[in-house]
Parts: sequence; structure tokens; C-alpha cells
Amino acid sequence: MTRTESVPVSTVLPVGLDEAAHRCLVAGFDGTTAVPDTLKRLIDRGLGGVILFTRNVRDAEQLRRLTDTLRALRPDLLVGIDNEGGGIGHLVDAGAPDVPGCYALGVADDPALTARCADALAGHLATLGVTASYAPVADVQRHPDNPIVRTRSFGTDPELVSRHVRAWVAATEARGVASCAKHFPGHGGTVTDSHHEMAVDPRPYGELDLAPFRAAIAAGVPMLMSAHVVFPELDANRPATLSRRILGDLLRHDLGYDGVLVSDALEMKAIADRYGEAAGARIALAAGADQVIVAVPDLEVTLSCRDTVLGALRSGVLAEERLEEAAGRVRRLAERYATPAAQVAAWDAGAGLDAARRAVRSRGGAAPLRGAHVVDLFPPPHPALNWGGEDLLSELRAVDPTAAGTSVAGEPADPAALVDGIVRVSRRTPLVVATCDAGLHPWQRHLRDALLARRPDAIRVATGLPEDGALCSYGRGRVNLRALAEALAGA
Repeated sequence: MTRTESVPVSTVLPVGLDEAAHRCLVAGFDGTTAVPDTLKRLIDRGLGGVILFTRNVRDAEQLRRLTDTLRALRPDLLVGIDNEGGGIGHLVDAGAPDVPGCYALGVADDPALTARCADALAGHLATLGVTASYAPVADVQRHPDNPIVRTRSFGTDPELVSRHVRAWVAATEARGVASCAKHFPGHGGTVTDSHHEMAVDPRPYGELDLAPFRAAIAAGVPMLMSAHVVFPELDANRPATLSRRILGDLLRHDLGYDGVLVSDALEMKAIADRYGEAAGARIALAAGADQVIVAVPDLEVTLSCRDTVLGALRSGVLAEERLEEAAGRVRRLAERYATPAAQVAAWDAGAGLDAARRAVRSRGGAAPLRGAHVVDLFPPPHPALNWGGEDLLSELRAVDPTAAGTSVAGEPADPAALVDGIVRVSRRTPLVVATCDAGLHPWQRHLRDALLARRPDAIRVATGLPEDGALCSYGRGRVNLRALAEALAGA
């Protein structure tokens, strides 16, 4: 039997229950114009949402045509995207407003400015017909070795993070776009990236950073996203995404949240390697999730998740009442947000650069200089998060055409030769050595230290979390790097 054939009558679910199961799925897909036939069939049966990535974006006009095409298939389909700002986003080719990442907004610590940046992002989404934004990050950057939250967070203080989460949620809501605070109950205390393996936060309940999620709930956030993180003090056996204790007892009962709870992507290895995406979908929905995201473009994975959920409903392993409850929340979300605004007011295009400039800080002193040779060291892009190709050299040359330099995205094959070459070509010019989270990447530390040993007069720059003795931008978004370039060149 192929997937397009009918199942035996004895196993067919009532139409309403079949639709409810589909409502609880969010699917990724390939393509910028045509909608795959498999996706059309899923939408026809009630698919709750789609999630867009860089692979779906060519330009703004194309993307609006695509979102209109999707809604023509089903008007209540939610169209979502990760849209955090900074270096995290998928809309560079669609003309996304340049705003710094959350950490820089926390450094500036002006909630009104954060609201202006969030408003710009949400206004742009509204023009594209994108109705759900999987942002803001409500995690608190707690552990210095955390590999995934870092400058995506507003900061290290729960109260600071809370006030900026509130500002972001309110501004997005004012645009009629659904926001989503993530990753409940927090990913900032881990030392593992759940994209790659299961993460664990060993802290006791009283030390968890729930305040930003409470703030988001109080602000009326329509969606929360769960973390693929194990909290042994809450549930020693399952990550939050699959835990009834965390999603039901803590979030629904203790925190009183009644909005849509959506899982982080099920193909992340924390779920896929240990449970499998399909079992993960079934367990997450049974535990209290309302929607599960299957972000990979291979729709066979989505179909496998769907079929497992339907099978669990037929067998009684997954309660019909639980699915109806979840689908009801998704329907109410769609009623509020699935239709984009007919008219979109202009946003403040300068908010992002204003914020980035206000965030630049010197932790060691750096006089303005011209004609510098900049060495920009940074890790290659994260496979699950878009990187728009920003580099410090390009931004510095925009304000100082006499600047030159070297961009190094990832560990070089011959570090010694690279150092020799840089020292040789920069011997008569000021030298700037920029790193991005060198504490996580030994190759950056080794290159930086080797260059400083040969050029102790070099200016140090940090484009990730702050480093002592460096000029800091607190992020690698385009406006972060432009503000940093202006500070370096005295522009």
C-alpha cells in the first residue's frame, strides 16, 4: 500500500480527528515557487503550519507569492520562520531589516529600543505574508561553555532577559504576528547543543531560569517552544519536549499557560538519535505539546511522524481528548494570526544600527585607527541556523576604504603559514585581531595568541560573548559589525 492509497475502513479515523492530528504538525519543505504535491495533500487534510528556511527564499516578491500560494490551499495555515535578528535568520535575500542579536539589545538595555527592533522584524514578516515568528529567545546565557544560546540570549540576568522578552512579545503582537518564546524551560544552563546530542541542565528547580518564560506568559505570548534538554531535578528520564512533568505539571499547571506549546525540531539529534522523529512526535503530543515541528525538507519524515500519530490514535496509545485539546489551541492561534494584515505600516529602518552602536563596548581600550589590516576569525555557520555571509572586513572597508584584511571562517589547514603571511603583509599597518567565542574554539585562541606574540600592539576585538581586553560588539549581525567598524575607524 502506498501512502496515497486509502487505509481499510476499520482503521479510518473520523474526519475531525484526522484533521486534528494534522493540525498538530508543522512541516518544512523544499522549493521557492511550487508547493510539493505531498505537502498539498497534508495541507488538504488539515496541516497546522509550515516552517520556512533560507532554502525557500529567493527574494521578497517571490516569498510573498509563495506564502499567498500556501494560504490559497488552506487559509488557516500558519506560515512560520525563525526570525531572531542578528546573525540568526533566513530572510537576508528578502531584504530583512538589519537588527543586532539579542545580547547586544540586552547590553544597550533599553526595552523601547528592543521593541523598535522587534517591530521592524515583525513588520517585514507581515509584508511577506509570514504569520508566525519563532522568537524571541527567552533563555538566560548561564554557562560560559554553552555552545548554542550565547549571543542569541538577551543576557545573563533573568530580570534583564525578562524585560526584553516582554518588549519583544508586545511589539510583535502589535503587528499581528504570532511570537514564540523559546526554549522552555531554558537552554542556557547546558554545555551541549541539542542539535547534536541530548543536553542536560543539572541545576535544582530553584535555580532554573523560569522568570523570562513567566514574563512572556504575562505578556500574552501566543506560543512557547520546548527545549530538547533533560532536567534531572524535574524529570530524570525524558527531555522537556517529551516530559509530561515539565510540559503538563510545570508549564500548564504551575505556570498556568494555555497557549500553543510547540516542540523544537524533531530531527535534532537529541530526539532523532534516541527516540526517532516519529516516536518523538507521538510522545511529545502525549506529554502536552500542541504542535511538533519537522523542519527537514524530506516530507517522508513528516509523513512518518503523521502516520505514527494516527496509529497511536487508532490503538488508543494516544488519547483522542489530548489531540483534540492540542488541535483546539492551534485552531484558536490560526484564527488570530493566520491571515496577514492587509496594510502594513512602515517601521524604523534605523533602529537596528542605533541599537548596535549603543551596544559596542571597550573592555581594554582601542583608539580609532585608519588603514588597518583586520583578521576576522569566526566559526563556520551552524547547520541549522542561517548565516548571511557577514564579515568584519567588508563592514570596515565600507567606512574606511583603505582597510585590508583576512577573513577566516573555520580552522585553517596551516595556521603557522597563515600567521606568517598576516604578519608579513601587515607589518607597516595597524593590526586588528577579531575572534568570535574563542573560548569555544581553540583554533581561534591559538591563532590570536600567535598573532599577538608577533604583534603585541594589535587591537583585540570580540564579536561573540565579551572578552577582557577587547572591543566588543556582542554579536555578528551585519549591524553589529558595522557599529564595530565605525568604532574602529572613528567614523
